[in-house]
This record gives sequence, structure tokens and C-alpha cells, in this order.
Amino acid sequence: MLEDLSLEELWELFPIYFVDNNADFAKQFSAEKERLNFLLGNYIKRVSHIGSTAIKNIKTKPIVDILIEIDLNNKDIVKQVLLDNHYILMGESVNKISFNKGYTINGYADTVFHIHIKEYGDCDELYFRDYLNDNYETAKEYEKLKEKLYNKYQPNRDLYTAGKSKFVVEIVNAAKEIYMVKYEKAD
Repeated sequence: MLEDLSLEELWELFPIYFVDNNADFAKQFSAEKERLNFLLGNYIKRVSHIGSTAIKNIKTKPIVDILIEIDLNNKDIVKQVLLDNHYILMGESVNKISFNKGYTINGYADTVFHIHIKEYGDCDELYFRDYLNDNYETAKEYEKLKEKLYNKYQPNRDLYTAGKSKFVVEIVNAAKEIYMVKYEKAD
């Protein structure tokens, strides 16, 4: 079972690698969004394609990130539904639950998803995505940063991810000035 493997064994089984972005990622997102809407129905406030597979013109890990915004008062119900439907719980805090789908004892499945569940309106990922899609040079800067971190830290996913944090925060802060009205909660 995956939970019996050490972090180092998991990094080896699920290495970081990059591919060109392509239309398959949007199709995979759409299919998974439909499934999630079926499973979670009225608990969902908004489902969004996030992460590098949602950013044009940059290389990406072939993992589709999905942000599900909910009323966190329903967190336990949503969590149980996903567990009952074979999503793998990766982490949970007061403000977020993370699930994976497509990780097997033999490595990656054909489609792989990271599901991020947060309070409706807690959507920094949308600001980041939209800013990079609207700013080609900044998106390419992000791509170069990811490649640099990969080369420096492989196979350590934690250090790779941590290395992106400062860049992400700077972009989110800049993007909020532009897109704030777009993502304000609708009453």
C-alpha cells in the first residue's frame, strides 16, 4: 500500500517530470469536474482548473490540479464522500483538505489529479493562474524557476514546492489588485 512507503520511496515512484501543456489537460479537468459535481452536488460553490496545466505556454507536470471551493462547515461530509470514492487523502488542516487521484502502487495512472478543497473565496490559485495566462513573460519566468528547482532538488518534492513559494506569493499579491472583483464571493 502507498501509505506504507517512505517519503523517499514515494518520490522515486512518483518523480517530477515536465511535459508540454496541451488540450488533454483541459479535457481531463472537464471530465473530472463532471464527476466531482456528480459526487458532491450542492456542496460545491465553485470548481476551477488551477496549477500549471491551466497555464498556457509553459511546461508542466502532467498532473491536473483542481480547486473545489465549499462552505467549510460541510468539510467532513465532502471528505467522506471523496474517501468513499477512492480519492487518497493527502493532508488536512483547518482551512484545507488535499486529495490525490491517479497514484497507484505501480506509479502514476494515465490521468492524475490533485484536489484542493478550501473555503469559498479562498482562491489565490485563481489569481495566480489568470495573471500568468495574461502575462506571457511572467509565465515563462515561472517555468524557468520550476526547471531550476527541479534540477536543484530532485527528487525532493517538498523542497521543489517550497522553492516556488516566494514567487507565487508575489504574483498573487500583484494579481489581486487586478482580479479582485472577478473572484469576490457572490452572495
